[in-house]
Amino acid sequence: MNGWLILDKPLGLGSTQAVSAVKRALRSGGYGKAKVGHGGTLDPLATGVLPIALGEATKLAGRMLDGEKTYEFTIRFGEQTDTLDSEGPVIATSAVRPTGAALAGVLPRFTGPIAQVPPAYSALKVDGARAYDLARAGEEVALKSRDVTIHALAPRTAPAPDAALDEITLTAHVSKGTYIRSLARDIALALGTVGHVTYLRRVKAGPFDLSHAISLDKLAELGNGRALEQSLLPLRAALDDIPALSLSPDQAGALRQGRVLAGIAVDDGLCLALLADVPVALVDVADREVRVVRGFNL
Repeated sequence: MNGWLILDKPLGLGSTQAVSAVKRALRSGGYGKAKVGHGGTLDPLATGVLPIALGEATKLAGRMLDGEKTYEFTIRFGEQTDTLDSEGPVIATSAVRPTGAALAGVLPRFTGPIAQVPPAYSALKVDGARAYDLARAGEEVALKSRDVTIHALAPRTAPAPDAALDEITLTAHVSKGTYIRSLARDIALALGTVGHVTYLRRVKAGPFDLSHAISLDKLAELGNGRALEQSLLPLRAALDDIPALSLSPDQAGALRQGRVLAGIAVDDGLCLALLADVPVALVDVADREVRVVRGFNL
């Protein structure tokens, strides 16, 4: 079992619990032990695309964490909570409700490279401790601003210019490290009010979207029927955005031994090195030399 299972994570489930659900499905199907990891944390209050790596695909989990993602999220205006979502208590209120025209005027400010301060309730570490643990203990958490990129940001349905908005649902295509709760907070503040996220759904993570995703019930059904292969995507599915490099058997053997291939006429950059259709390694090409970044035992 080497490849990807894409879950449509339900509300209330953590990413680690989702990994445990996949391990249970593997056990119930008699697949034996396999390395399992996730390719991008998704908050318990968020739903949607959660890539789960199995076997050799776990070597690419870090690359998935660095990938771009797309979310749909709803901002409710008028109340800000300490967690910036519907889980926490209200800490600020405002009677101001922005108009559709005001929203349209503000969103361009949040498109492109921006700086944002992550939520206090996040998994970032402060002096060795998780920020959310410190926040829950009542300590004041001061996190540094970070640079992220919002590639696209728009309402799912454009509101009328003169409409007063109690809430709005947006779609955002973002770089790694972007916190949607912080984005929602900052959009509300820019509109002269406060707000928090009431709905958050990841619709795409790297190359994987909801069309690839299965529910937990479907996962359990496939596991019990020893049919997980029906939904298992190949390891290389996570690398569809990079070119393939075909190898001879001798070249594949050299790479598997960690040696450098010289004199390879291919453009510089990352490639997926293949022997026939079998992935051998994720490699970096520079000045006609090929070096292994991640080797696969397939």
